[in-house]
Amino acid sequence: MTFDAFEKTARRAFEEIPEHYREGVDGLVVKREPQPHPNFPHVYTLGECATESYPSGWDGPETVRSRVILYWGSFLALAELDPRFGWREQIWETLTHELRHHLESLADRGDLCGVDYAMEQTFRRDDGQEFEPAYYRSGDRIGPGIYAVEDDVYIEQEWREADFARAQAIRFAWGGRTFDVEPPAEIGDVHFVRIVEGVPSPPYLELVLVRKSSWFARLRGFHRRRGQDVLESDARARESEPNRASVPG
Repeated sequence: MTFDAFEKTARRAFEEIPEHYREGVDGLVVKREPQPHPNFPHVYTLGECATESYPSGWDGPETVRSRVILYWGSFLALAELDPRFGWREQIWETLTHELRHHLESLADRGDLCGVDYAMEQTFRRDDGQEFEPAYYRSGDRIGPGIYAVEDDVYIEQEWREADFARAQAIRFAWGGRTFDVEPPAEIGDVHFVRIVEGVPSPPYLELVLVRKSSWFARLRGFHRRRGQDVLESDARARESEPNRASVPG
């Protein structure tokens, strides 16, 4: 997609978002250059929410103003790596992700501050406490279904239960290479698979396998509810073999 077509598509999508979700947003900025991620090679930041707060005795959209920024060069770099890259889908996903950051700032709630919130949920999870399974989505969106929370990377995949049952491998891409891991015994509603060996960077990478028919797939960002299966396991990654079946839905 050319820069001009990208900008037109992005602005059209931005205007389609209901106005009350854009309250306090001064506009959309589309930049030509790519935005390489500072911590991870071969990874690009697709968008940002640049937010400023203005002192006031009360809180509201007049005191928190944002601009949403999209980097055409980052989209182009990812499209060159993946021939199936969906430009329009990824524009929409990035816009709504960055607007969420704005709404969290507008809410002026300490538990909704993007990466800080995700880190807090990480600590709760590591401590064996209840946590929100979608916490990683409050981090930086650095690719289709890929989120960074400081030095941690989460790669989200949705699976139909039937596809998962017959999969010989779970396949994922990272750093311009493709890897496989053995499928865990069950998917649950959401299954965090820690990659403990086989991927050189980042120091911590996790697959998040989501059952497509689950409440989590329908309502992302939902808090954990009693009776839902949130599972965790470890896996070793290896370079992909072309004939192994891996069919995320």
